[in-house]
Amino acid sequence: MLTGPSPAPTASGATASAALQRFLAAGERQRRRDWGRLRGLGDELQEPIWSAIGSEGPDPGDWAWGSLLQLLAEDPKQRLRLNQRWPGGCLTIAASEPALVAELQQALLLQQWEEADRITSALLRRLAGPGAEHRGYVYFSEVAPIAPADLDAIDRLWWFYSQGRYGFRVQRRLWLQCDQRWERLWPLLGWKTEGVWTRYPRAFTWTLEAPEGHLPLVNQLRGVRVMDALLRHPGIDGSGLSR
Repeated sequence: MLTGPSPAPTASGATASAALQRFLAAGERQRRRDWGRLRGLGDELQEPIWSAIGSEGPDPGDWAWGSLLQLLAEDPKQRLRLNQRWPGGCLTIAASEPALVAELQQALLLQQWEEADRITSALLRRLAGPGAEHRGYVYFSEVAPIAPADLDAIDRLWWFYSQGRYGFRVQRRLWLQCDQRWERLWPLLGWKTEGVWTRYPRAFTWTLEAPEGHLPLVNQLRGVRVMDALLRHPGIDGSGLSR
C-alpha cells in the first residue's frame, strides 16, 4: 500500500491541474484537439491526475481517464503505483476469463495495440469453446453462445483506452452508417484499399492514428459471418445487457 503525503503543488503543478480540469470538462472533439498539448505538460500532470482520481477511481464511462492512465503508465514508477493500487487492472471488469481480460487491459494500458489485438483473438477463441481453440479460429455459429457480459468487457476496454475510437460498438456504428454494406465498411476501417485486403500485420496501423474502428481485427478470409455475428450480438447491440 502506498503511504505518505502527496507533494505540495508547485506553480507549474497548479497550471497542470487547471489544464487537466479544463480537459476533463471539455467535449470529446475538444479533448482530442487538446490532448497533445496536455500530455506535453509531462511529469507535472502526475499528481494532479492522482488527485483527480481520488478514492473512487477512474470513471469507466469516460475515455479521457483511459488516456490519463496511459500517460501515467509511461513512467515506470507511476506504472508500479497503478499496479499496486489496482493489481487486476485499473477498471474492474466482470468476465468469465479474468486472467485474459487482465492481460488485455494491461496491453491496452501500455498502448501495445498489436499485442492487445492478439490477446483479443485468443480471448474470443477461449470464449467460443475448445473447438475454436483447437482449430485456431472461431466459427460464426460459436459467437451467439458467448455471454453478453464477456463481449461487453472486451469492447469496454478497447473503447476506454482508445479515446473512444476502437471496439466492436464503434465498428457496429460505422457498419450501420454504411447501411450494413460490408464493402463500404472495409475501406472505412482501413481493412481494404482499392479492393485489396490490408496485409497482416505490417500494413495495419498499431497506433491511435488509424481510422476509427480499425481495431480490434476480425479475420475476413473465411467470409463476413463471424463479423456479422459479433456486430449483431446482444453484448454489442446492447439488448443483452442490464445496466
